[in-house]
Order: sequence, then structure tokens, then C-alpha cells
Amino acid sequence: MQGSSRIPEFYKKTPKERIEIVKKMVGLTDEEVEILQKTGSLDIETANRMVENVIGALHLPLGLGLNFLINGKDYLIPMAIEEPSVIAAASNAAKLCRESGGIKTSSTDPVMIGQIQIVKIPDIEKAKKNIELHKKDLMNLLNDVDSTLIKFGGGPRDIQVRVLNTKRGKMLIVHILVDVRDAMGANAVNSMAEKISPKLEELTGGEVLLKIISNLAVYRMARAKAVWTKKALEESLNGKMKGEEIVDAILDAYAFAEADPYRCATHNKGIMNGIDAVAIATGNDFRAVEAGAHAYAAMNGYKPLTKYSKNENGDLVGEIELPIAVGIIGGSIKTNPIANISLKILGVKSSKELAEIMAAVGLAQNFAALRALATEGIQKGHMKLHAKNIAIMAGAKGKQIDIVANKMIEKNEISVAKAKEILSSL
Repeated sequence: MQGSSRIPEFYKKTPKERIEIVKKMVGLTDEEVEILQKTGSLDIETANRMVENVIGALHLPLGLGLNFLINGKDYLIPMAIEEPSVIAAASNAAKLCRESGGIKTSSTDPVMIGQIQIVKIPDIEKAKKNIELHKKDLMNLLNDVDSTLIKFGGGPRDIQVRVLNTKRGKMLIVHILVDVRDAMGANAVNSMAEKISPKLEELTGGEVLLKIISNLAVYRMARAKAVWTKKALEESLNGKMKGEEIVDAILDAYAFAEADPYRCATHNKGIMNGIDAVAIATGNDFRAVEAGAHAYAAMNGYKPLTKYSKNENGDLVGEIELPIAVGIIGGSIKTNPIANISLKILGVKSSKELAEIMAAVGLAQNFAALRALATEGIQKGHMKLHAKNIAIMAGAKGKQIDIVANKMIEKNEISVAKAKEILSSL
């Protein structure tokens, strides 16, 4: 990408002007620009190849998260979401931590877990030992499944065996750990699980039932960390609150989420607003990412995915850690033209980099929500776009939409009835 992700007044430009700016920054082709300008960019024939019983395609707005400086590098972040203010909030959060170095990220290798369930075992402890004795033979079988994956530095890494007590009795659960490189990995992992199942039945005398990837990818972690200074926080509210007061208010809001699962569910939902929006834009399985995130949050009692603290200067430090299993190849990613364009805009070179960006967006999104809730209230950002939607529902068109929306906001009365009343008076 050429230039900075800090693009002042980007929101004031028309969609066509925004696309032209991005075209120059990331080198979009005329064909890619044309695809972006069509809201129906997924044609019905392509959609029909992706899923069953196709009758059309549902489209979401695709916006750009701005101001993101991640590990010293600027990113434009494609985000597909229908909820107002999410993209603006993340962009503002990223802007507020730019001067303190932006967001720092890291991640572990993209190792996924494949689970194999074995039941009806005559002697479960003997079976467990037998698998461990023959681990080398089993690893060799796994290595034969996907030579391309091994060529690119991935492949099976380990085999683990667990005895699981269930209401149906004891079961043996075999975990295969596979480095899937730049793919999400479901197909590769599931194929490997299928491959060694007959051998596992032979070694255990049991019956293999489920052979499936786990979406709780605890070996595939992404982390992000940022500092929001007291000065930046105070300036963001035009001095209406002291920086120290804002830091303390955010810490109190975080403590609420940490102590109460009812609040924590909404706290973590806000994180996923950002992460899911990037996952959808890049053609990834956002349901898998959601499942993994919430399962991870619940491993020791349902807790926030983020942590907040003060540093020695009294500034706010935010951190996030969660499993993010995403890919830049395979699945529907290459089939969906918008996913390809989104990845080009991001300029990512690996699934690890994409996961780190998503963690950074999740942290920014969460900070923005906590800041709003603890200071000016969450509704302020939502209301402008919400008012426009209500104006459209009431029949406003063109310039009438902004006029009706602004008048409703001024009167602090946003409803279809009020919109119709204002519209009739124009």
C-alpha cells in the first residue's frame, strides 16, 4: 500500500471518490473498481457454485477501517457489516493510539486440532498406550495425506490422546495437531482424521465415530496490544473530562464485564463486531471464528477477551488474546471476487498476518465501545445513521434524508411518525 491509512474527511467523500483513492493506494484494476461499484458483485452463477439451492445473493455494505498502524505498518481494513458506527468507531480508536505507536500484534503458528472419537474400547488404558507406542507410524500416515501442505512448511505436528468421561461411558479422543499454513485448514485436517481412523480402530479395538476439526483453535492464537494516552483521551472529548477520569471510567467498565457474564456477553460481542466484519469481507468462516472466541472466553468461566490496565504514566493499556482460525487461500475465498479485492486492499501475505490484523480490529472496536459507554453514551454514534434509515422508511429521498434525519436528532425524537411529520412540512 502506498500512503498512510490516516485519510482525513474520508467519510465526507462520495463512494466513487473513495474507491478512486483506494485504487491509487493499493493498485486496483479497472475491473476490480467496477466490481466494487456494483452492489450485486456476486453473480448468481458464482453463488450457485458456492452453496446449494441458490436463488440470489444477500449483500452487506463494505467499508474501510482507517488510521490503523499495526506493527509500524499502515493498513486499510475492509469491513463488511450492516451495523451503523462500527467502522467509524474502530477507525477513531485506531487514530487515538497512533501517536503512542499504534497497535502491536503477535501470533502463534497456524496449528489446528482435528478430533477423532473412539468408542466401545475393551481396555481404554491399554488402547491409549498402544496409540502412543505407534505415534511414529500414525505420523507417517498423516504426512502422506497432503504433500503440498508439507512443501509449504506445514503438515502434522503432533498426536495427543485424551480419555474423556461422558454419560455414555469412557471414550478415547485423539487430537491431531496440524500446521495448515495460509489456509483455514478444515479440509486438510478432516482428510487427515479420515486417513488414520482405520489404523486407530486397529490399535484400540474400538469404533471410530466423529472425525472433525475443532473450532477451539487454542494453538492458533492472535494477540494485540495498544496504549491510549490520557492526553489523547482528553482531547477526544474536547476536554469535557480529564484524561485520568476517562481511564478510570474505562477500567470500571472493564471490571463490570470481568465480574458479570451478562455484561461480558455484550462486551465480547462488541469485539466480534470488528473481527467478524473483517472475516466476512475476506471470505472467511466468521461462524467458526465466533465459536472459537466464545469457547475460549468460557474455558475458565465466561470472561472478557480483552484486558485493560494503567501503565506507569497512568495511560490506558488494552490487550486482547483469542484463537483466530482464518485463511487467505482455499474455500470460498478465491471464488468470491470481493474477498479477493479485500485481501488485495489489506495486502496481507499470510494467514498469521490476517489473524493479527483481526485481533487489532477487535481490540480497537472494544476500546471504542468502552470509551463511548463510559463517557458520552453508546447511542450518539448510532443515532445519525439510524435516523437516516428511519427517514428513508418514512419516504424521504435524496437531500430530504439528511434534512429529516438532522431535524429528528435536534429534537431528540427519532421515529417514523416524526420523520413523516417533518417530511410533510418540507
